[in-house]
Amino acid sequence: MRVLRTPEERFDGLPDFPYHAGYADLGDLRVAYVEAGPADGPVVLLLHGEPSWSFLYRHVIRVLADAGIRAVAPDLVGFGRSDKPAEVADHSYARHVEWMRALAFDVLDLREVTVVGQDWGGLIGLRLAAEHPARVARVVAANTGLPTGEYTMPEVWWDFRRAVERAEQLDIARFVQSGCRTRLSDEVRAAYDAPFPDESYKAGPRAMPGLVPVSTDDPASRANIAAWAVLREWDKPFLTAFGDSDPITGAMAPILRKLVPGAAGRAHPTLADAGHFLQEDAGERLGEIVAEFVRDDRRDDRE
Repeated sequence: MRVLRTPEERFDGLPDFPYHAGYADLGDLRVAYVEAGPADGPVVLLLHGEPSWSFLYRHVIRVLADAGIRAVAPDLVGFGRSDKPAEVADHSYARHVEWMRALAFDVLDLREVTVVGQDWGGLIGLRLAAEHPARVARVVAANTGLPTGEYTMPEVWWDFRRAVERAEQLDIARFVQSGCRTRLSDEVRAAYDAPFPDESYKAGPRAMPGLVPVSTDDPASRANIAAWAVLREWDKPFLTAFGDSDPITGAMAPILRKLVPGAAGRAHPTLADAGHFLQEDAGERLGEIVAEFVRDDRRDDRE
């Protein structure tokens, strides 16, 4: 596998992102993460999606750390400061799940984790929860789902997939902006472009749409169906926190609330004026929601 590594100077001067990267070696790959908050605090694993990186969670991280929570935000392989396999074929759904599992559970040895997943962060995070329930205390699904290929994807998602497949040059910042209600500053747009000095670094963003199962013949379909079997019995705390303006994943919120037992009887927030990348549109509010969810659930455990 040919692997590219983004020069560190590309990440100089990131706005509102003062966190120093930690690195873990997973075989031939170096995977990056940032963390903040007390080392002995309850841990929240923040998983981003396509085509963003941990920078997306910068406002969420600050709120969680201020609330006494240890926030850990990795960069998926192929994104952010993590190494970038250079070929689209180097990426698979199973590999991305395994890379995040190895980082979170083998290297960082995280336990009693609250998994927060948005976009691909949910596709990966829900698999981690279902496949390693002893490590996961609770889940927050934020603008995400767990497709199995049994049902069709929305047309807006197909539009996005076709746009990625056909683009001669993949404009990362433009794709992020298109999923936000907020107008991103030039500095923020540059931060989303920073991991990718040129097109050769973008195999990860190019690969991800094609890894979403769209039929039961997909190699990831069986594993996701198995994960759903676990989630249908999941009685640990489960919260949905979706933006009110996300045409891509919005339909998944009521499905998750209906099918996951741990979601029953909870007030599931809808974040106003928040698009697909709700961390940009309502990051502080999302951080408050996650902090309250962790705090109230832990209080209930003690009573």
